Amino acid sequence: MLKKALLCLLLPTSLNLSCSLLFAPPAQAEVELDVGVVQRFGDETSDTLTLTPPSGQRLTVTFTGGDGEPETLTTSSLTLEINQKPHNEPLLQEWVVLSDHATFETAEDSAKRWEERGIETEVTQPGRWQVWAKRDVYATPTLRRKLVETLESEGETGVYLQSEVLESSPIVSFVIGNYRYNRTELEITSPNDRIYVTDGEDRLLFGGSLRIQPNAYGNYTLVNDVSLETYLRGVVPHEIGPNAPYNSVEAQTIIARTYALRNVRRFEADEYQLCATVHCQVYKGLTGTVENADRAIEATSGLVLTYENELVDALYSAHNGGVTAFFEDIWNGEPRPYLQAKVDGINPKWDIEENPLDDEANFRRFIELQEGFNGSDSVVFRWDRQSSVSELTEDLNRYLDRIQHPLHPVGELVNLAVTERSSSGRIRWFTVETDKGIIELEKTEARSAFGPPRSTLFYIDPVLDSAGEVTAYRFVGGGFGHGVGLSQYSSYTLAKQGWRYDRILEFYYPGATVEPLTEETIYYSEDN
Repeated sequence: MLKKALLCLLLPTSLNLSCSLLFAPPAQAEVELDVGVVQRFGDETSDTLTLTPPSGQRLTVTFTGGDGEPETLTTSSLTLEINQKPHNEPLLQEWVVLSDHATFETAEDSAKRWEERGIETEVTQPGRWQVWAKRDVYATPTLRRKLVETLESEGETGVYLQSEVLESSPIVSFVIGNYRYNRTELEITSPNDRIYVTDGEDRLLFGGSLRIQPNAYGNYTLVNDVSLETYLRGVVPHEIGPNAPYNSVEAQTIIARTYALRNVRRFEADEYQLCATVHCQVYKGLTGTVENADRAIEATSGLVLTYENELVDALYSAHNGGVTAFFEDIWNGEPRPYLQAKVDGINPKWDIEENPLDDEANFRRFIELQEGFNGSDSVVFRWDRQSSVSELTEDLNRYLDRIQHPLHPVGELVNLAVTERSSSGRIRWFTVETDKGIIELEKTEARSAFGPPRSTLFYIDPVLDSAGEVTAYRFVGGGFGHGVGLSQYSSYTLAKQGWRYDRILEFYYPGATVEPLTEETIYYSEDN
């Protein structure tokens, strides 16, 4: 079982690497995943979830009773609500934020850098991804404040203490048999491993079982315990599209399987493995399953993509805009040899070595090209979006507030400029001049800070009024998402040309190999 392998990830940092090199599943075993399908239940006191079984069945609800022993009840419907449990004395909820990031990959790299300095860390996602000083190590207010003071004395400016004094905390409340229970953890199962979850206007059907558990932020997560192959039924059609060409569906299936196994460490701080959103892979349980995706899952059962016997970092995006990117063009961390920059075309219309896209003139000529690329018929292949200076200022202030930037709030946006690109054309540095000073945005932070860009593959031009004053900026670019690895819309073109899944994957992950998951397969090592 995967849960046994996860024990490796919970060992002290000094042992993680040696353990991760042994991180492999039993041969032919059914791998189980823990997926956070509602990540912040109880963030609002009005939150409710309704769980129901298929018609004619009943749910089994298991939790710890008042005597400390397991208690099991059955019900035809379970509505989970939030009550506030008062504390006898005010409770201090507090942690040290070491760094703040748009993506898990860069946060994980930052955590490694802090660990090298002797600070034990954990990667979290209270909103954006953050690196915290490990809570069970820096467990007292004195230790936390001493750490912040020490780092500030060493010149660190982005470290801060997140503190809140709580008079009460949310607790999960539900009624069964005319009795109201208040609990922090419970497990919900049904006879055929099918449970409907209604969350607001959304109603999804999940396979496997469900459980409510506390998370790192003072509220709760609804976790779906589900087999890997069942999980893929809720991912593949929503990621690649229900009507995608079959060969691209098979390619997506292998990548989705690889991505899931490679990323089981993602929510270790919250004691589950994956989320159900674009921060992981979109997952909707058994709602919206389609025949061609189910067929691809069965046809590729157990197949993963590896490089030197380790699962690849199976990154993919909706559209790369005609050119793939290096891993390091988007995130901080060690390069992945199989994630390279190349023009995405069967017969490329551009030579990236002769005309690298870090040259602004080359880049603008490249973006003007409209044909000759895989996926060029997609609406996100090229885009042109405009936003006023006032709208961009609002965008920026929301971003600065989220990351607790010292210049927040700015009153006026003076100038925007791309100051450095990678050879694949992606933004490396984006400079924002404001009335309070200059803000440098690195890589994907340029996309996080402003609404218009759909990727970091863009250029900007000021829009002038009749008096020559800048009133807006025009963002002109290509693609949707980070552009690393498989380009989903572009894979449609290759599939329609008759390319098999293995050839498609070789195109986007050169040097990687499709092979069955075995006992010897390494899920993840800290070197890669």
